[in-house]
Amino acid sequence: MPVIAFQGRPGAYSDLACRQARPGWTTLPCPTFADAIDAVHDGRADEALLACENTLAGRVPDIHSLLPDAGLHIVGEYFQRVEHCLLGVPGATIEDIRRIHTHPVALGQVRKLVSELGVEPVVQFDTAGAAEMVAQWGRKEDAAIASSLAADLNGLTVLRSNVEDAPHNTTRFYRVSRKPCIPSPERTDVLTTLLMRVGNCPGALYAALGGFSRHGINMTRIESYMLDGSFTATQFLMDVEGHPEQAALASALAELEQVSDDLRILGVYPSSLSRHAA
Repeated sequence: MPVIAFQGRPGAYSDLACRQARPGWTTLPCPTFADAIDAVHDGRADEALLACENTLAGRVPDIHSLLPDAGLHIVGEYFQRVEHCLLGVPGATIEDIRRIHTHPVALGQVRKLVSELGVEPVVQFDTAGAAEMVAQWGRKEDAAIASSLAADLNGLTVLRSNVEDAPHNTTRFYRVSRKPCIPSPERTDVLTTLLMRVGNCPGALYAALGGFSRHGINMTRIESYMLDGSFTATQFLMDVEGHPEQAALASALAELEQVSDDLRILGVYPSSLSRHAA
């Protein structure tokens, strides 16, 4: 049976995303994103699903530092709606709760619930890990914010569903593999993820990105970050619509090669059907 790796504990939102993105596959929990990438490299997993951005929390910094040198290919994207659940031990009620345990990002997304219940928020390393701890303690006064999958895996009760403050809380994932799986250039629903570097001088970014505008290429994402602590060059990770073998994007990339350094394609893949609904 194929295996898909993710960062987190069993029952994490990434675990849930893996099960929905690759139904029937075995999910492999990994302590870190680097471990998930290594699992694909050494053959313990066929693919990995790596969180790259969230509509509330923004980008996932680890991915930006790891992807460029991961040696893997992006073969797809997946959007996972984050539906936080309030989890308690069997027999517990909402009135019993005195402390809520979860990841700090999740705590920031359930402020209204914490205020409503007047409970103590307690930071833990992981949402699914918090669920594991609450199950192990077996105390009615301790609850967790985690996924419904974490409740199922740990024998907890969902006391309230969809407790997140914002209904649009969604995480986007890159699906990565050892080998590329490039779609046909005839398709119109293709994304290309690029990596490039430009010097920190006037007009450098304008010159690098101008070709996309001139050739009608839509850029859906751009992220910048410094290289090796240097202030002399900046690296950019970009998602653009189109296939490198299509005339418009091919022309834009040819221009980009002339004005940027270390231009690399990290993946060419179909866009998710959820993209326009996310």
